[in-house]
Order: sequence, then C-alpha cells, then structure tokens
Amino acid sequence: MSHERCRTTAKAGTLGLLVLLAGACAPGAAMEGGMSPGAMRMDGASVERSMAAWHPAAREAASAMMAKYGPPASMTPDMMIWNRTGPWKRTIVYREAVQHDFPMPHPDVMQQFVDYRAPLDRYDELAMYDGSVVVERTNGEMSARCDKEGANFLAINLAHEIATGRRTPEDARRMYGEQIKMMKAGQMTPYTSGLMFTPPPSGNDSDRPIM
Repeated sequence: MSHERCRTTAKAGTLGLLVLLAGACAPGAAMEGGMSPGAMRMDGASVERSMAAWHPAAREAASAMMAKYGPPASMTPDMMIWNRTGPWKRTIVYREAVQHDFPMPHPDVMQQFVDYRAPLDRYDELAMYDGSVVVERTNGEMSARCDKEGANFLAINLAHEIATGRRTPEDARRMYGEQIKMMKAGQMTPYTSGLMFTPPPSGNDSDRPIM
C-alpha cells in the first residue's frame, strides 16, 4: 500500500479502518500521525477486542482523534497515544474513565498536553480552578483531561488566562460553565475551537541544586 493510501485510510478514523491500516500498511511506511512500526503490526482482532472493552466515552474520544489526526503513535491495552498533532504536544486516550463533576458530571478519558511554564505564584490558583488541569514544573507541561477536545481547549485557554493574571479562578470557573453550555448547544467559540495562545518551544524548569 502506498504512503498516500496509508494517510487517506488513517484520516477515515473509524476502528474498522484502523484495523485495516494495521494489517495493510507495511512497517516503516510514512504515515500521518506517526504510528510506530510496532503499532502497525498489531493484530486487527486484538485491536477490536481491546477497544470493545474500553469505556464508551474513551471509544468515542479515540474515534474522534483518529478522524481528525490519523492513527495513534502507539497503543497499549490501556491507552492510545498521539504525538505532535495539531497544537498538542501529546494526546492520551485512556481505556478507563475518571469521574469528574465540574462543571457537570462527566467521564475524564482524554488528556492533552502543551509545553508551558506557569509562574510559581499561580500554581495554587490553577489548582483551585480545575483539578483536571495539571501543571508540571520540571518537564514544563500543562495538560487538561476531559472527554472532548473542545473542553480541553477551553480548560487550557482559561488556565493560561489565570497564569497571566487576566482571570481569577472563580471567574474562570464561571466562564468555563458558560462556554460548555454553548458547546453542548453546538455553538463553538474561540475558547473551545483551539488554543488562543502560542505555547513556548519548551517550558522545562530544571530548578537549581541545593547541595
């Protein structure tokens, strides 16, 4: 199968086409989304069985990511991983869901990362804003975990506004609820359609030795 055919198949994004892709694209073929040779050699029946046992929201999120970004870079029985897709440094869809009740009950199944260096005096405010937004100082990443990409865009955009002093945690939580209501009604805004800032090339902070 040609490289272009591999990319076209991957763009279709359904589980059935991912299984076809796994068996039809030769290892080493250049493919959009960066699927690893190991992932290409996965047995199609095994992929189907693994995904069938996943949380329904996880299957939905994985299908949406495959449709938009192509096949994952790798897959284990418990997760799918994409690297450097769109504005994201990394996307992980987990088999199991974590219950999250803000702004309404829903399952968190998809974690998406950007490079970011948050001011140290904003960490408490970011934690107060949303427990599914995680800021990691040493490797310089910020991530959001939800069930929809639009909600992750929103979470990261509002976290950036907190980190830059434009919003308080309370104001960001109010704005988050309003934007989610609009998104559920089919009204996408800049907050839910993409990142509203450009992440730095690296947010790494190796700190300093004390001994």
